[in-house]
Amino acid sequence: MGYEEARTLAHGYFRNLELFEDGLMLPASSRAGRPGTREPLPRDLESFHAAISGCTKCPLGYTRTKFVFGVGNPEAPIVFVGEAPGRDEDLQGIPFVGRAGQLLDHMLAEVGLDRRHVYICNVLKCRPPGNRDPEPLEIETCRPYLLTQLSLIAPRILVCLGRHAATALLDLQLPMKELRGRVIPWQGMQVLVTYHPAYYLRNMNQRTLGEQDFRLLRQMYDELS
Repeated sequence: MGYEEARTLAHGYFRNLELFEDGLMLPASSRAGRPGTREPLPRDLESFHAAISGCTKCPLGYTRTKFVFGVGNPEAPIVFVGEAPGRDEDLQGIPFVGRAGQLLDHMLAEVGLDRRHVYICNVLKCRPPGNRDPEPLEIETCRPYLLTQLSLIAPRILVCLGRHAATALLDLQLPMKELRGRVIPWQGMQVLVTYHPAYYLRNMNQRTLGEQDFRLLRQMYDELS
């Protein structure tokens, strides 16, 4: 299957999800005076970002500093999905700019990739207080936003950084030791599950696991062409 054909299939799948059949329920603030108005899905990431950046569908919308949408190549063949913004991300409005993001950049560079080749986002778009784990309601609220981002990018490879990202996308209730390093077919794409870079900052002796996974990612990327 060629690249363009795969992109078309991915677009078709996401655009026909029942959740998006009549358009995404945008935050009330996006259409002043008409709360709950349904609108067609946006044509690109920029317009989608503008439409949802004022979201207050869950309490995190009232405690965040900045809405953290995503960053990178809007036509990237690889999308990284993390858990939630941290302190640095909340301040800057950009995902993976703290120590974990710096390590992610280093691990990409080790296999000859950089942020020009990828798009990076999180399951949650707002920082949970104290960097606590995302709660189920928060994940459920933000998941349509994540799926819409994926529908607009139509990547060939998804990299789930940590258990929460894998659970939100794949709905697999398994520990990371059973998910890590696996390539799982999902809706015409390949999903690689690996630890979040923050895990390696706490467990530097486990970095070899991440190195293995990123070498596998590079192999998957090379096989796309």
